[in-house]
Amino acid sequence: MPKSRIRKKADFTPPPAKQATNIKLTNRSWVAPVMLALFAIGLVWIVVFYVTDGSMPIESLRNWNIVVGFGFIAAGFGVSTQWK
Repeated sequence: MPKSRIRKKADFTPPPAKQATNIKLTNRSWVAPVMLALFAIGLVWIVVFYVTDGSMPIESLRNWNIVVGFGFIAAGFGVSTQWK
């Protein structure tokens, strides 16, 4: 019986490795103080509104002062997404 030919496969050579890209981490030391400041401003805004029976911080906004206070708090949560 005739002998079959042996097929030779080319040896696998992996593609050249890509050089790791340097990921430059930015300095985010500002995030925590800004986040805490926004939380505090929002809390103080709402507390001042309730303690002064709506005459402060901005009387013409009336009950919208609560929305402004929660807006500061929401901005604090928005800034917190930058924290690593």
